[in-house]
Amino acid sequence: MKIEKLVKKMKRVKDPRRRWGKKRQKQEDILVIGFCTIVSGGEDFTDMEDFSREREEWLKDFLELPNGIPDADTFRRVFERVNPQELSKNLRGWVEYQRERKEIVGVDGKTIRSSSAKHKAYYVVSAFVAENHITLEELKTEEKSNEITAVPELLDMLDIEGAIVIADAMSCQKDIARKIVEKEANYVLSVKGNQPTLLADIQEYFDTFSKETFKSRTLEKGHGRIKTREYFLESDV
Repeated sequence: MKIEKLVKKMKRVKDPRRRWGKKRQKQEDILVIGFCTIVSGGEDFTDMEDFSREREEWLKDFLELPNGIPDADTFRRVFERVNPQELSKNLRGWVEYQRERKEIVGVDGKTIRSSSAKHKAYYVVSAFVAENHITLEELKTEEKSNEITAVPELLDMLDIEGAIVIADAMSCQKDIARKIVEKEANYVLSVKGNQPTLLADIQEYFDTFSKETFKSRTLEKGHGRIKTREYFLESDV
């Protein structure tokens, strides 16, 4: 990954600190270190300080660090004040640079843990690139059922031309398939009981022509059980 390009993107984020007086640390240095810490498995501001102290010589190859390594409180003050939408926008621009075409983009929804009694659990729909483990974008919805309307909105925010979009049965909807095609991408959607007519047609087709189609079988042992999977492929439907 081109860290230098990330530094340039972070320089575009407005500095929320006071304009007067001399700032001991450059905001882009703080943001880049924070990002590198998180993608390396760090979780908090103390981790950011520890990460940068352990890698100070490496960081100086592309960061100025005019007064050495920022402490945990400095990381906290900057990240608490920086505009999250502006930060996300510039990070997204850097992520787009890292992407490769013909990639696999997984779309899925997850319930966020640690919800309180004051509000229902947040449900987040996200788009994830399998090849380089990057989340391209995410949207928060109030209910799991809203995933059907959130996915097209999420796809509108992405450049997925030439990609293969994969999604579970919740996203097996005409509007979602149409949106993917409009974005000049391909799709692989799971079909389950929420589309009973389509599922019945597919089952009937493969029951009838399974002996004539390409097929493969795999065995997988794990978690105390053995799984047998059968794959049938038909390209002339």
